[in-house]
Amino acid sequence: MIEVLRTGPLTTVQDLGRPRWAHLGVGRSGAADRPSLRLANRLVGNPENAAALETTFGGLSIRLLDAATIAVTGAPVPVTVDGRIRDTNAPLDLAAGSVVELGLPTAGVRSYLAVRGGVAVPDVLGSRSTDLLAQLGPDRLSAGDGIPIGAPTGDRPGVDHAPVRPLPADPVLHVLPGPRADWFTPEAMATLGSATYEVSSQSDRVGARLTGPALERSRSGELLSEGLVEGAVQVPADGQPVVFLADHPVTGGYPVIAVVHPADVPLAAQARPGQRVRFRVDR
Repeated sequence: MIEVLRTGPLTTVQDLGRPRWAHLGVGRSGAADRPSLRLANRLVGNPENAAALETTFGGLSIRLLDAATIAVTGAPVPVTVDGRIRDTNAPLDLAAGSVVELGLPTAGVRSYLAVRGGVAVPDVLGSRSTDLLAQLGPDRLSAGDGIPIGAPTGDRPGVDHAPVRPLPADPVLHVLPGPRADWFTPEAMATLGSATYEVSSQSDRVGARLTGPALERSRSGELLSEGLVEGAVQVPADGQPVVFLADHPVTGGYPVIAVVHPADVPLAAQARPGQRVRFRVDR
């Protein structure tokens, strides 16, 4: 078991999500930065889809009630165990009673804490992920919660540390024209591919909301709601783009001008408020 002492701004349980339910109105959800979750699980010898803890802007503090192996990945944060600094992107073998604390990330937004055996909360529709928009899965964590840990199922990886490329200061997101690119002027697509946008403080697991030059429509009519995917760049009436992330709705009524390449969605998920973002339009 793990005892939660402090959660920081937001800590949830996440795995790789619940795909294949969108036709019934259920989004995938899951970790906003899936490569970081996969790495954390590999470092402790879990299957890549095991559930772990996703923290937003650090601040998490837990006590291990049993000896355990953990790893912290994603947004780089100071990690202390009983007050002593320890490494990120590395397996840590800890004794029962150890207190693990995550500080404020020096870059990025979301960090992942995996424990050998995985977080063993009950699954919903085949996933243990917390979907904050649909309110599916376990509740967001609170101080005093007890988190069950499962039994290990795989071998330890036999590595001391995983080299990780640092997060870019000004991420460039590769996009393809979206299904409703024809609802925008040619100048709007040119603007999307050349302008610099800033991440808004209103961003969350649903989407990265951006502010910058407005993207002008060529059509003013209403669009019937249609399906959405992670990475869709939707443009509301104010012309400011929104990049949809893990907890995005499955349908929407604003036109999608572009779609971020899946490999770059984690960069959007790690872009913090005030950070600059650019798009590169691939055709």
